[in-house]
Amino acid sequence: MMRRDFLRLMLGGASLLAIAGCAAPESKFKTYDGPQVTRVDLFKSQRLMRLYSGNTVLKQYNFGLGFAPVGNKLYEGDGKTPEGLYYVDRRNPNSRYHLSVGIDYPNASDKARALAAGVPVGSDIFIHGQGPEGRVATKRDWTAGCIAVTDDEIEEIYAMVQDGTPVVIYP
Repeated sequence: MMRRDFLRLMLGGASLLAIAGCAAPESKFKTYDGPQVTRVDLFKSQRLMRLYSGNTVLKQYNFGLGFAPVGNKLYEGDGKTPEGLYYVDRRNPNSRYHLSVGIDYPNASDKARALAAGVPVGSDIFIHGQGPEGRVATKRDWTAGCIAVTDDEIEEIYAMVQDGTPVVIYP
């Protein structure tokens, strides 16, 4: 009798574990049904990002920058984050950095400056999550010029900010 009860208990526990193992993991793709984000402002010196709808701040985040955070991006590999007006122009759902939202760097002014200096302008500036490097980074500013937030934060940003949204990056 005791052995049969023990077997039922073990089989029941195993069934519960099997069912729990089949549960779908939480998706990194969030939904957002609030006011439209009309502008993103990034203040490099304060490491502060604000998402606006009109003049109302919807969300605010702290972030990390390129490994050489002071000054405007001048050329590929300088470790700086660009400054100026850009627009969200793409997103990467399979980013190495969890999720990422791209800005249209380099713009015409960036290209002209690099051409005049005879240096490669660079590309692929994103607002992104941590990824493998960010999880082990010992410094706040560790990217090659991108803007890094936590994985949870990029999930919100990815859901809230649409392609075409202006991104103003201040020194």
